[in-house]
Amino acid sequence: MPAHPTGQGPAPISTSSPTAPQAVFSPPPPPPLAIPDLYVPQAAPATGASPLALRRTIADTDLTVHPLALGTSVFGWTADGATSHRILDRHRDLAGNFLDTADSYTSGRSEVIIGSWLRSRRTRDSTVIATKIGKNLDNPGLSSRSIIGAVHASLDRLGTDYIDLLHFHFDDPTVPLEESLGAVDVLMRRGQVRYLAASNFSAERLMEARVLAANGLPRFVALQTQYSLLHRTAFESSLALVTRAQGMAVLPYFALAHGFLAGRYRSKTDLEKTTRSSRGARYRNRSGFRVLAVLDRIAEEHEAPPAAIAIAWLLARGPVVAPVASASQPEQVDALVTAAGIRLTRSDMVDLDRISA
Repeated sequence: MPAHPTGQGPAPISTSSPTAPQAVFSPPPPPPLAIPDLYVPQAAPATGASPLALRRTIADTDLTVHPLALGTSVFGWTADGATSHRILDRHRDLAGNFLDTADSYTSGRSEVIIGSWLRSRRTRDSTVIATKIGKNLDNPGLSSRSIIGAVHASLDRLGTDYIDLLHFHFDDPTVPLEESLGAVDVLMRRGQVRYLAASNFSAERLMEARVLAANGLPRFVALQTQYSLLHRTAFESSLALVTRAQGMAVLPYFALAHGFLAGRYRSKTDLEKTTRSSRGARYRNRSGFRVLAVLDRIAEEHEAPPAAIAIAWLLARGPVVAPVASASQPEQVDALVTAAGIRLTRSDMVDLDRISA
């Protein structure tokens, strides 16, 4: 762990745009790549080790994380502060250490709740914090000024002096990418950001970013993107090729398709009048229920809940390091975290691949 600012706090950072490289970058054509075999059989847990204590390392970093990132978009929304703390406690008790948030989740309330939990439990040093910037109305977009303002605001809400993994929440085509990366470079040099990741970026922009990184700017070490048994095509085409070629960790979000793959919306009576349930309801169709039926069968064979099988399928995909999934109640955390200890057979994978294709 590198040293972080202490004492009187970080020195002021100029909000002017960092000087961008003057050269005109023309990305070379990518070398021909074979379509990757995304299935990688899971390794067995070490002898005597609890499957809940498994860890994976994000390549080219010293971030060692549990293979389930706890999503916190529900904090301050469908889960109040006290419930959110209990969810975080349960996640920690099950050896979880990776939290995913954003400065736009409930207008920053998610970060505030996490910050209060970190202070009350004294768990900052043992917790890997990933947050996303670019959508908060106070610091919109990815200009140099917005990035620096957003990171400072997130640090205040989280009550910490560094962010382990900073995501650009969405691409911002109105700002040169070298300006955005240059702003993060300043923050990294101050010790306020440790590593950089992308969220919802296209394959073409990831390639452009890699060329800029080769010229000295920070590189993306991970990509957060939508990926699940019910949402495969967008990732498994160009994004799979690029992330594999660049050695990027993949952190899928909506891993449970808004709760549908957890079996929460089997009947119309299961639907609640909330935005969250209405999103999950879109999968209540013939193909969605066929996937759920296979999940149910495999879950019964493994004596595990369907949510754990859906996440275990993602964890068996080569580039995936840690899917992001959220819980609205503490008891829901168990199914998410225990997925790390499930070893799906090749037959399981073939059945899930076929039904979800």
